[in-house]
Amino acid sequence: MITAIVFVNAETARIPEVAEAIAALEGVSEVYSVTGQIDLIALVRVRRHEDIAVVVSDQLNKVPGVVDTETHIAYRAYSRHDLESAFSLGLD
Repeated sequence: MITAIVFVNAETARIPEVAEAIAALEGVSEVYSVTGQIDLIALVRVRRHEDIAVVVSDQLNKVPGVVDTETHIAYRAYSRHDLESAFSLGLD
């Protein structure tokens, strides 16, 4: 599974509608409204790198109200569970 993190800038008055439209796209697992320089963060999870282009370039970028996007492809995942295992003292 390939994960891409997409930063989305949207027209301010349309942020809720843009978020809902993006969340409805196949391949988008989550959309967060955030503070700071960007308006939304979308997590895209697909099987092939080519599918990122389909979801982001062909669909997400064309959602009415999307002004700009910046896509980051994840290459390694860390989770709390993995970190706890790495630092385990074997006291279980």
